[in-house]
Amino acid sequence: MRHLLRDDDLTAGEQREVLDRALALKADPFSDRRLEGPRTVVIIFDKPTLRTQVSFVGAVAQLGGFPMVVDGHLAGVGVRESVADVARVIGPQSAAVVWRTFHQADLEEVARYADVPVVNALTDDFHPCQILADLMTVRERLGDLPGRTMAYLGDCANNMASSYLLGGALAGLHVRLAGPASHHPPSAVVARAEEIAADQGGSVLVTDDEAPALDGADVVVTDTWMSMGQEAEEEARKGEGNPFARYRVDEAAMARAAGHAVFLHCLPAYRGAEVTAEVIDGPRSAVWQEAENRLHVQKALLSWLVEQSDGPR
Repeated sequence: MRHLLRDDDLTAGEQREVLDRALALKADPFSDRRLEGPRTVVIIFDKPTLRTQVSFVGAVAQLGGFPMVVDGHLAGVGVRESVADVARVIGPQSAAVVWRTFHQADLEEVARYADVPVVNALTDDFHPCQILADLMTVRERLGDLPGRTMAYLGDCANNMASSYLLGGALAGLHVRLAGPASHHPPSAVVARAEEIAADQGGSVLVTDDEAPALDGADVVVTDTWMSMGQEAEEEARKGEGNPFARYRVDEAAMARAAGHAVFLHCLPAYRGAEVTAEVIDGPRSAVWQEAENRLHVQKALLSWLVEQSDGPR
């Protein structure tokens, strides 16, 4: 049974296959009816959502399936009943399970017991579907991925940074992360990304100096300085003297990147904090294309995962 629990659950070749399928489905949206029946995909939300809900519901519907959206708080997953018991209930009634939640270990437990493909729609550790959408957007804007340089600035200890390391390395990118030394990614994730990059012709750099990360980059990325669950740290992360201020993506930062560089942000964005309005609303920003591509890449991913489970038709 195949799942996408973290970015490196795909091989480099499989990642390319999913991206190829996503580009084809964007060009011909109803050419794949893998979930026709309709077959049910259970989509559970424990965290706030806009893009994830809109794109997954649309993806399942366009594949001919029925998107059953479950309020994780109402269901009480892991509270009212165990994660394993929930998985045993929903697995036989669905073609796949999509979960946006907190703990990576809980997602992995669902994958152990559901007996259908399970997709990480965001955990505290990884956000692989977003990275697939970002890679698709870069392919559309710049062409082939291998050898491109992606610079990520800001909080390098969050789920997005970890997924950029793994997913970017799989794509053959030179992934450069710049943020305060107090907020660097887990060493195990960096080591795994370096291992993948060595196989795919890319590289990994984690630094507290934004200059070498930005210089000549093809893609510049950032994320909010305060992820979900960190609201109590708002003053420290956004107020005067916060450690991320020097990593704001502004026109000066973009000027260090290549002239053709595109800007990405997974959203929601806070103009004047991690990015200026001039950048996110400017001509090099691809954030709205990136947001739409969540639909196409998740449709491709669900189709591919269910195909691996069902076998070819």
